[in-house]
Amino acid sequence: MKILCFIDCLGPGGAQRQLVELGVGFKEKGHEVSFITYFDNPFFNPVLEEAGISLNCIEEPNYLKRLLKIRRFIRNGNFDAVLSFLEGVNFFCECAGLPFRKWKLVVGERNADPNISRSLKLIMYRWFHIFADYVVANSNSNLQIVRSVNPLLSESKCKVIYNVVDFARWRPPLEYEFRKTGRLKIIIAASHIYRKNLNGLLEGLALLKKEELGKIDIEWYGDHLNEPYYDNSFPEAIIKMKEMKLGNVLSFYPVTNQMIQKIQDADTVGLFSFIEGLPNIVCEGMACAKPVICSKVSDSHELLTSDKNLLFDPGDPESIKRTLSYLINLSNDKLIKIGLENEKNARQKFLKEMILSQYLKLLSA
Repeated sequence: MKILCFIDCLGPGGAQRQLVELGVGFKEKGHEVSFITYFDNPFFNPVLEEAGISLNCIEEPNYLKRLLKIRRFIRNGNFDAVLSFLEGVNFFCECAGLPFRKWKLVVGERNADPNISRSLKLIMYRWFHIFADYVVANSNSNLQIVRSVNPLLSESKCKVIYNVVDFARWRPPLEYEFRKTGRLKIIIAASHIYRKNLNGLLEGLALLKKEELGKIDIEWYGDHLNEPYYDNSFPEAIIKMKEMKLGNVLSFYPVTNQMIQKIQDADTVGLFSFIEGLPNIVCEGMACAKPVICSKVSDSHELLTSDKNLLFDPGDPESIKRTLSYLINLSNDKLIKIGLENEKNARQKFLKEMILSQYLKLLSA
């Protein structure tokens, strides 16, 4: 099968990582795979090059001209199937198929944002899903939001397929000792934008007792640590962090392609977002047998079943504080037990072979 994978860019985002993982998996199964983007951000380019997957980048600043160029590329590509991720990309693919097409089209929803109901443009994007063969979301909560703004989407057309995790790479370390430095190490991987809720984390930390603050280290890996920022969330948070004197608790690092090692070396994984589809950091933390402290977003309540006390309301600093305090005071034995239960759940939900099979079934249906 000749498969085209389409996304806006190959920067260090969760959707990008997932589509690259799927594309490489399709290639390993003997399919002819290529990628197309319209922004040049080469973070994942080396992965595609190593897998022997071709990449075409159609850079065109004019929106209408970009749509027409992409439409021409897809229609002339003799593809058997197209898999696209993210709303604007999905719209381009659905337009490319009009008035008729010969290829299967599967569009991927990756962000469970309830605010799409407030935007006519975002609603329009979801109404265009009637021109796709299947709409795939990576969480049940995401799919519910999409169907709420486009009630004409049939249940048979809408599918939930969780993130793919390669357990050959994402696995627990052979030996691990919690609190090796005497502190509990929490790792976060997220972009620096308001919805990732760095401000809420700071406010929650500020409510902890002094002795509790002395028991944790938090490392946050994310892009745009310097100008140009995505928004003002990071510079504002740095000022607040200094005012709250939390610099000895929270450290910031740039995006890295060594996240497997970083997670394996951490005691726990954290997610503090207001809005998420299904975060890679949660899935991969679970796969590495790590306890996960997480906001009550997406399907976190369904996936993180080992200890509900590790879930919190991201909009309530007191809730964040209570959860952090609970985590800090867990015994090493309890942390090990939670991590092993998370790994078991991950293997039931995110197994690479299973996820690839689910996508290929739709692409060839």
